[in-house]
Amino acid sequence: MPPGERKPTLTGINFEVRPGEALGVIGKSGSGKSTLARALVGLWPPAAGEIRLDGELIQNYDPELFGQYIGYLPQSVSLFHGTVAENVARMSENPDPERVKAAVKMAHADQLVKSLPESFDTIIHNGTGRLSGGQMQRLGLARALYNDPTLLILDEPNAALDTDGSQALNAAIRTFKEQGKIVILMTHRPMAISECDHLLYLEDGRQHAYGPRDKVLNSIVQNAKDVGKTITQGKAS
Repeated sequence: MPPGERKPTLTGINFEVRPGEALGVIGKSGSGKSTLARALVGLWPPAAGEIRLDGELIQNYDPELFGQYIGYLPQSVSLFHGTVAENVARMSENPDPERVKAAVKMAHADQLVKSLPESFDTIIHNGTGRLSGGQMQRLGLARALYNDPTLLILDEPNAALDTDGSQALNAAIRTFKEQGKIVILMTHRPMAISECDHLLYLEDGRQHAYGPRDKVLNSIVQNAKDVGKTITQGKAS
């Protein structure tokens, strides 16, 4: 539940994602996708129900340990004043250079980093430097992948990406799945769900459909057709 709210933003949500799978959470703006993302990473604890990782309630994990299991890319990416390497390493006091490079490579941001004046040592002044929104998003994805997390949660990750960036994102998701890990992706862009095995469709904070990707998409299309028929018949009468 969001801080300060008395009424739950999400109700009736029930799903499971297994290792090696990607779940796409879809719905219009305001449907509750970002709220769900924040709940899954432990920022907004649920007022009722439970969220488990590997069978254990997430609130039972040591916060530092839980943070190592989770990779989170929020809808609005914020970088910090520091080097590219420090930002990818989540501003760790002792960043692991090899893990930084591995995360950047997996995020398909290695060419981006090479193009910067001092590569990994380039300073990101005031959290942005001269980076575009898409470049910041790619570095944000690399940061989410740092430390080899088990669960990757992406909230509208391709909002600022061009076609090449979106393809790189899909490739990163594919690699993550091949490693037997879990991806949960909040999006409203069709291209982003191409790597998703299942979809969860939210509407006004409620779960309206959940299941295999194509089955859910067909259900949404059919419902839209049915609504269209109802409106047409209403006008005709």
